[in-house]
Formats: sequence, structure tokens, C-alpha cells
Amino acid sequence: MALLEICCYSVECAVTAQKHGADRIELCAAPKEGGLTPSYGVLRSARQAVTIPVHPIIRPRGGDFCYTAGEFSAMLDDIALVRDLGFPGLVTGLLNEDGNIDIPRMRQIMSAAQGLAVTFHRAFDMCKDPLQAFETLEELGVARILTSGQQASAEKGLQLITELKAHSGVPIIMAGAGVRASNLERFLNAGVEELHSSAGKWIPSPMRYRNTGLSMSTDAEADEYSRYGVEGESVAEMKSLIERHHV
Repeated sequence: MALLEICCYSVECAVTAQKHGADRIELCAAPKEGGLTPSYGVLRSARQAVTIPVHPIIRPRGGDFCYTAGEFSAMLDDIALVRDLGFPGLVTGLLNEDGNIDIPRMRQIMSAAQGLAVTFHRAFDMCKDPLQAFETLEELGVARILTSGQQASAEKGLQLITELKAHSGVPIIMAGAGVRASNLERFLNAGVEELHSSAGKWIPSPMRYRNTGLSMSTDAEADEYSRYGVEGESVAEMKSLIERHHV
């Protein structure tokens, strides 16, 4: 049966996702950046509050996946923390200036992860040669690759996802980006083993008092009175579709 991973930006969301049938959580901060490493406090409370597997993302900043020495050093420290807290896996990815997998640094990541299941995230979608990258990640011992098939959505990239999946069973190919109940059947029919969804919506802030005259964001257009949250019903609907398909 296909596995359902839900991307969560808070412990509350992770608890909601678990309650409605998620099989695994990718835990992140900063939804507008596409997911950054959660804080120590969030990591600790996730370990206490969630019983299904939680894989925190190790990503020090938004933007590209080519990191400075200082950023990479921080990533290794974050991996040590995630390992010491007892998480079963993590999510990360590094590329070099030429758009290839940064092999020397990924070797260090795999060594630092010491047996944790490593998911290589959508940095894969920004790499130059996906088939070569797949083979490199296979050699490195990466457990799975999260990919949209190098397209804006996994539905558009389904051809490459299917092609990669046919290559070999490892790394597992997990489809993500725009995966939802309305298109889930397409992935299930294609035999995709793992599905990644944020299953969420933007939720308005409960604040009644609002100082609308200024913004805390560098983006003047940003709505600071809404935040991203997992929708339990959406998770339950996807889980139900997966179970029905399996029968």
C-alpha cells in the first residue's frame, strides 16, 4: 500500500496529520521559504507528541542548494542534534555550482546521519541530469528521493517519476508538489509507492487587533495575518483513497 507523508510546519499540524492517518511527517519551519530546519524546541516537542515517524528537514536557508562552508557546518550540527534526539530519518539535499549532486558533502551528510533514513529532497528537481543524480544517490545510500519529476507539479512530472521508479527499488521515488486528493489516483495507478503532500490551507490569524500600517516582512505584499496549517479532512480523504485503491 502506498505510504502517505505529510509536510508539517508545526507540532500541532503533525499531531493533526497523525490523527487523520498520515504514515510519516516531514517536519519543517518557514512554509514561504519552502521549508527550513525546525528549531530545537519544535524538534523536542515533536519527539514527545508524535508517535509515527518524523523526518525533520535540514535546510539552513531558502533559495538554492549550494551552501557556504558556514551553512554546511551548521547542517552537520543540526543532523547531530536530530540523530541525538532519536528521529528515524531526515530530509536534505546539496548541489554544487554545476547543478550536480555535491558528492563530497553528501558523503559527510551520510556519515553524520549514521544509519538514519536520508531523503534527498526537491534539490533533485533543480539538478542538471536526473538519471545521473539518481545513480549517484543510489551509490551514496540515500533511502528516497522527493521529486516532482523536475516539473512545476508532480502531476506534470509523472513521466520522469515513472521512469525513475522503473530504474530500481532504491532509492524509493516519492512524488511531491501539488499532490492532493483530486489527483491521487493518477499516482496510485502509476504505481508510485510514496506520496508527499502538504494537505493544507492558509488559516487566518486569530488576532483581532491589527496594526495595518507596517509590515514585519521584507515582502511588502506578504499577508502576516495568515499561516499555513494541515487540514485533517484532506489527510483522511487521501488516506481513504489509498486504502480503497489497495483493496
